[in-house]
Amino acid sequence: MRSILIEERAVNLAHYIIDNKDTVRGAAKKFGISKSTVHKDVSQRLLHINKVLATQVRAVLEENKAERHIRGGMATKLKYQKHA
Repeated sequence: MRSILIEERAVNLAHYIIDNKDTVRGAAKKFGISKSTVHKDVSQRLLHINKVLATQVRAVLEENKAERHIRGGMATKLKYQKHA
């Protein structure tokens, strides 16, 4: 029974990440679980459940990884604009 819930969670996380182009952190916050759990669900467990879905999630996560330095720079910029 427990494995069914985990499989459902992994699929739900994958759909959420793909539909919203969200990050692992964003999905973790939305579902109320740790980012480690999200990462394990979508990178390891999902491969055994649905390879096509896993490939789609991997593409979104790679895109997020490529853009993270930009988001970090914008966060720093906003931080210092608030102090000025």
